[in-house]
Amino acid sequence: MTTGIIAAIISAIGYGIGSTLQAVAARDELDVGGVDARLLVRLAKRWRFVVGLGLDLVGFIAQFIALRTLAVFVVQAVQAGNLAVTAVAAIPLLGVRLKGREWSAVAAVCVGLTLLAAAAGSASVDPVPLAVKWWFLGAAVAVAIVGYFGGQIKGRAAPAILGFFAGLGFGVVALAARVITNLSIGALLTNPATYALIAAGFVSFVFYATGLQRGKVTTVTAAVVVAETLLPSLVGVTVLGDGTRPGLVWLAVLGFVVAIAGALMLARFGERAGR
Repeated sequence: MTTGIIAAIISAIGYGIGSTLQAVAARDELDVGGVDARLLVRLAKRWRFVVGLGLDLVGFIAQFIALRTLAVFVVQAVQAGNLAVTAVAAIPLLGVRLKGREWSAVAAVCVGLTLLAAAAGSASVDPVPLAVKWWFLGAAVAVAIVGYFGGQIKGRAAPAILGFFAGLGFGVVALAARVITNLSIGALLTNPATYALIAAGFVSFVFYATGLQRGKVTTVTAAVVVAETLLPSLVGVTVLGDGTRPGLVWLAVLGFVVAIAGALMLARFGERAGR
């Protein structure tokens, strides 16, 4: 379990610093309207986005390792905590100064994650039915379709909608990664969860980048945090059999709430960090 905690922290660091760089790159791109996958091609020409993508890869590998031993709700709460990493990383990278409220939010995230780590139970070892993996693939397709049409909406709600669907997609990525246990080539090619992970990861990147380009990072990030944390955590508990250490459900709930509250407070910071 210690390995899982360390991996989850490394994942948050990778995602946090990567998001800082990607937000800057996305804001420099012209908004052509709608959801355009070619945005990723244009962003790939910007060094900040490429470096951020590399850090995201590191974050995903560490997240994958963490999901082998930790409950989904623990890992996803740590992912929400990457906003604390983003805030601290923006000090040397972007020359941003944190206010007292933002340092308090960073502290809240750290306290919440510490409580979660103390209460965290191991991931369930029960085999996952094939039908569940197909459901994850169906969820990835649904997120792609509904998110695409949601991206056509204009106005103040558009960035939040894109962030929400990006968060749902990132949540599907986490759930799919959790149920991929056999890493042989043959098993990966025949596992619906593999395709769910790839599809959800791609469309989530598109939605997230488009949201950052179109609106305040504040709005997009808050929507991502809510969607990628709450719903996947619920699925982990109700479908995958995740739990806590005996008698520590209350501590896990407290840590989860404190960490997410701190992350949402830090979402306000994203507006300045993303400029």
